[in-house]
Order: sequence, then structure tokens, then C-alpha cells
Amino acid sequence: MQVSFGNRKFATAQSLKSVGLTIDTSLTWKHHNGELTSRMNKACYAIRSIKPFMSLDVLRSTYFSYVHSIISYGIIFWGNSSHSEEIFKIQKRIIRIIMNSSKNVSCWQLFKELNTLPIQSQYIFSIFSSVIKNKDQFLSNSQVHKINTKQTCDLYIPTANLAIYQKGVYYSGIKIYNHLPTAIKNDISYIIPFMVWRNIVIHN
Repeated sequence: MQVSFGNRKFATAQSLKSVGLTIDTSLTWKHHNGELTSRMNKACYAIRSIKPFMSLDVLRSTYFSYVHSIISYGIIFWGNSSHSEEIFKIQKRIIRIIMNSSKNVSCWQLFKELNTLPIQSQYIFSIFSSVIKNKDQFLSNSQVHKINTKQTCDLYIPTANLAIYQKGVYYSGIKIYNHLPTAIKNDISYIIPFMVWRNIVIHN
């Protein structure tokens, strides 16, 4: 397919790679998650290969330097995509390899023992951190209306009917921020232990 502008014709592409993120025309992140799946499978193979020769501490360090870096990069954009489920399956497989656990054992306890986050919680933490760092870009309910309610200090949720907008960083960030306990909103250092021990997953 080609798009014309004046006397010039431009070929369209189904996806575009920019700063390490593969963006498709419908913003489903299908192509990006496909690339991540390939990288995660390679990481899984690498960890499985070195496991017999390494201590748990070394394997954990390898996980954070190799696997965690893949998962966390740009996760605020693609983390709530339906295609991220495959990434989570591979993450659980890697965690079980490191902890020498069978498929029948729940991974939640293994995540706790390694003091790391499943992909859903990592998404929440990353997007919450982004909101905190860019708080001046958001309006609070108190700035929009003067009614004093329990939600006065929460962020104002703009009206949005498009599902693609609701899944975006701005809208999702507001919902996640408002959903969390007040203590965490006031001190971000609480959020990681809170999510690790509560296995928190917030559905948008």
C-alpha cells in the first residue's frame, strides 16, 4: 500500500522500530512482543545451560542483568498488551529453572524467594514510577472540582471512550496511581515489597 502527498508517494509499513521498541500500525504491540519472546527464549536457554555450574546468587544476578533488562525496557508501553502473556510464561519457566522447581509448583512463592516481580507487577511498578516522576503532567481531582471527597487527592481521570487510549500510559498510569494505598502514593519505596508480598496485579 502507498500513500500519496503532493507528487510524492510513500510506502507504508506494518511496523516501525524506534529506540528499541517495535511499534505496529494498530498499537497492539504484537510485533514487539514477538521479538521479546525470541530474546526471552534465548535467555531461558542460556540460564538453563549455566545452571549446573552456578550458585543461586550468580543465577539471580544473571537473571537481573539479562532477563529483567529485557522485561523492564519500555514496559510502560507494551506491558498491558494481551500479547505479553507469552512473555510471562517464559519468565515463569526461567524462574522455575533457577529455583529448580517443577511445573506443578506455583511461581508466586518463587518470585518472593528471589525478591523479584512478575511481569504484571513490574508493569505496575514502572508505570507508577513514571507517574511520580512526571506528576506535574497530571491534574488532581481537587484542581478540577471543589467537592471534598475521599478521592480529592487522587488524579483526575479524563473522559475517554477509545479503548486504545485507555490502555495508554497516561490513562493507565492514573488508574494505577489512584488504586494504590495512600502510604505507597506518598513513598515509592514501599511499592516493591508491597507488590512482592501481595502479588498485586491491577486490571485496567
